[in-house]
Amino acid sequence: MYTDILIRYGEIGLKGKNRKTFEKILVRNIKECLRDLGQFNVERTYGRIYLRQVDGLIDQIVERLARVPGIVSLSPVVKTGLDMEEIKEMALRVLEDALPDGGTFKVETKRANKNFPLISPEINRQVSAHLLINFSKELKVDVHNPDTVVFVEVRSEHVYLYSKVIDGPGGLPVGSSGRGLLLLSGGIDSPVAGWLGMKRGVIIDALHFYSFPFTSERSKEKVIELAKVLARYSGKMRLFIGYFTNIQKAIGLKCPERLHITIMRRMMFRMATEIAHRYNAKVLFTGESIGQVASQTLESMEVINAVTNIPVLRPLITMDKTEIMDLARKIGTYEISIQPYEDCCTVFVPDAPATRPRLKDAEAAEKDLMIDQLIKEAIERSTVLIITPDGVEAEYSLAEEQGVML
Repeated sequence: MYTDILIRYGEIGLKGKNRKTFEKILVRNIKECLRDLGQFNVERTYGRIYLRQVDGLIDQIVERLARVPGIVSLSPVVKTGLDMEEIKEMALRVLEDALPDGGTFKVETKRANKNFPLISPEINRQVSAHLLINFSKELKVDVHNPDTVVFVEVRSEHVYLYSKVIDGPGGLPVGSSGRGLLLLSGGIDSPVAGWLGMKRGVIIDALHFYSFPFTSERSKEKVIELAKVLARYSGKMRLFIGYFTNIQKAIGLKCPERLHITIMRRMMFRMATEIAHRYNAKVLFTGESIGQVASQTLESMEVINAVTNIPVLRPLITMDKTEIMDLARKIGTYEISIQPYEDCCTVFVPDAPATRPRLKDAEAAEKDLMIDQLIKEAIERSTVLIITPDGVEAEYSLAEEQGVML
């Protein structure tokens, strides 16, 4: 019965003269996420986007669009002309689909077409009366807590009817806010931070620090699985597998044990900054939350931040673990994150890590490290994976991948 999908956006509508630019990016992202299902006609009107003629693919399309940042909600709809009898009959079909065993309902009308001869309350009354007379099962009106709502939207040339409203992520379309680099571990927090960045319109590349043989091949596979989930929201993403083995060996040999985590994070930020500059990422994203572990005290973050010259965004900084876990379940990364494969942030944790390190102590502890040489070697030995929701599309050494922009 449903032939079209009505797509709603929220914040984009507040963008004034830039609104069309944001709409075009959202339409591009919608087409990209449906590309393997076919070519669809997408129409933009003020405050709405319509996907036309999706018969037979409604469920698949709705499932995918519900993950596209920028979409607030969507509804499968039927379309009629402006004739009231036609509207009433189609409303009956919508209600029969939504309430096959009967129940309670109400009708809600939005009348964007101010030339339509009936006002919204009168449309509600006429459609409701038609449904009560012609519905074959027991039916009552409940305006406060109905089992279903029959929505009627009166536009200039057509009327749209529907009963389902499916939530989307909201926010801004990916690609409207520049590019950022996510420090992606195998844990619960950093994938959520990346998703929140995507929701604000940022193209997210991810950097995972890989320290074989201290961390296993399974830990890398776990991170690839997390990236595949994130790619469902952005369509495609770049995952850097940062070679970190020799850096961790050097820290273990030459730095005080209590500062190992602080210095390891400083080396990670140095490497991330170098890669961000190469790929035009304007910010770093991390999954840090105040006080969660030794490296996430305010003093630790100040000392770690001192090695980078680009902004570090921490979308989870004030959330507690329960809130973060709830979001991880919502976006589909939680069950992967809790698999027991450790990353290099966890395998080298000392018994008594410094929780309030001082910058001068960290700088003194690094004096015997050949920092520039270690970072240069690490980047040369790193690889880049192009991740889609279905798997790894391509793999390059970091040097080979230069110039391939997503």
